[in-house]
Amino acid sequence: MSDTSSALRIVWIYPDLLSTYGDQGNVLVLKRRAELRGIPTETVRVLSSDPVPEQGDVYLLGGGEDRPQTLAAQRLRSDGGLKRAAEAGAAVFAVCAGYQIVGESFGDDDDNPLPGVGILDVRSGRGETRAVGEIVADVDPALGAGRITGFENHQGRTAVGPSARPLSATVAGIGNGSGTEGAVQGQVLGTYLHGPALPRNPALADMLLSWRVGELAPLPPAWGERLHEERLAAALQ
Repeated sequence: MSDTSSALRIVWIYPDLLSTYGDQGNVLVLKRRAELRGIPTETVRVLSSDPVPEQGDVYLLGGGEDRPQTLAAQRLRSDGGLKRAAEAGAAVFAVCAGYQIVGESFGDDDDNPLPGVGILDVRSGRGETRAVGEIVADVDPALGAGRITGFENHQGRTAVGPSARPLSATVAGIGNGSGTEGAVQGQVLGTYLHGPALPRNPALADMLLSWRVGELAPLPPAWGERLHEERLAAALQ
């Protein structure tokens, strides 16, 4: 955890621009699963007018429309705090618009390439059709998060560069558009999964926590695991 705090610092980036699909749920589940294990937490809510603190443990970015996405990318590049935190070893979890923002480039509403924050080796553009619906994917076995489920609603198509690797292989849905979904590079993880992703995938939440606090004590199955199984069954029927 951060050297300046005894609590796990969860930093929610720009909820005024990037919280279109209930992304606060990711914050709440990460906090809850830490505290169930006796890990104290502190949640830092960073508006787009605020500087991004560099001493966080886990940074969360959510989804957004085209114009807010462009504005968020501009401000994050200008501020530099997120990039410095990632380079120092913080975990970053970025969803949909946030996933594209943390990459090297993404397309605006006319598919003109715009620069991203540059902490994940991916490049995104716009596909001919929109990906809408349930998505299921198998996470890279080396990461240990199993099968994940979510809801996608995007027109993005994302190419994963050599410094990153796909987060998962798609079983159902579009994801990156190449048979894969999401990307991971060090402790930076991007995904198109909404739902929100962490309430639907408790193993994914625990993976993020473990990146900062080490091995976690197991928790008894609860509503998160039940939701996960229910959504998997519904998506694959």
